[in-house]
Amino acid sequence: MKKIAVFTSGGDSPGMNACIRAVVRTAIYHNIEVVGIMHGYDGMINDEFISLDAKSVANIINRGGTILKTARSKEFFTVEGRKKAAANLQKHKIDGVVVIGGDGSFKGALQFSAECPIPFVGCPGTIDNDLIGTDFTIGYDTAINTVVEAVDKIRDTAESHDRLFFVEVMGRDAGLIALRAGIGVGAEAILMPETKTDLEDLIKRLESGRKNKSSKIILVAEGDDAGGAFVIAEQVKKRLPFYDTRVTILGHIQRGGNPTAMERVNASRMGFAAVEALMKGEKNVMIGIVDKQISYTPFENAVKHIQELNPDLMRMVNILSL
Repeated sequence: MKKIAVFTSGGDSPGMNACIRAVVRTAIYHNIEVVGIMHGYDGMINDEFISLDAKSVANIINRGGTILKTARSKEFFTVEGRKKAAANLQKHKIDGVVVIGGDGSFKGALQFSAECPIPFVGCPGTIDNDLIGTDFTIGYDTAINTVVEAVDKIRDTAESHDRLFFVEVMGRDAGLIALRAGIGVGAEAILMPETKTDLEDLIKRLESGRKNKSSKIILVAEGDDAGGAFVIAEQVKKRLPFYDTRVTILGHIQRGGNPTAMERVNASRMGFAAVEALMKGEKNVMIGIVDKQISYTPFENAVKHIQELNPDLMRMVNILSL
């Protein structure tokens, strides 16, 4: 292993820069040359390779986003696009690649491995925390802290006006941001893709809740099966017109911001482990942290989870929202 490449792919997430930094400095420590690929798989196809050294990743551990930029590449889905990408990796004499991204990024790398012999190792970069093989993905801790901070501020105005707020958070396929952030802000209800939204139950909870509560917060993951925060809020308003109902969509602020301390440590551990995995001859595995220990999960298994959420957390939400 004399020369490796690192790139970020898919949606950006806080902590990606910390991971890039760890990859670069770990490789340099082992006398391995490092290049960065700009704009994900598109950059691999378009030959956007840049040299990286210890200085080039200085003072980025605290920054959100990704200095290597990111993109979703349609051309990489084609055989011709992957041939261009393979030719560029070979032209630059790349011996191994670290990809920081999510489910789609790993699926792309897995397909690519059937056509190109260069080994890929992945680090899970997504705010949704929806990959099997790690307790926390890069970006998740920062995202839920961002949501908690935002909802705390919304709660202030909700209490001042005795309002019911529906706050929509990211989570098209998974409600883990909504679940943990909802517990953290003391939400009255949490609506997620993994659980069928029962409007009658929600109405009943709002009717039977403490009448003297000056604010109520409902967290809604964007992938909720009832149609999102605006649709649900409209239906509740029709049934409970006495509530002063408002909707807030938090949107892309959840992707940005300085990564938390835990995020920086976890991302650094993963980047460090990714380089050493390549040195050991690992291929097509995602680096994760399970029970505080580094783990390897094959790309084909590190897919988005479609499973029941922790029942203890769900039960706790219902009890603590009384």
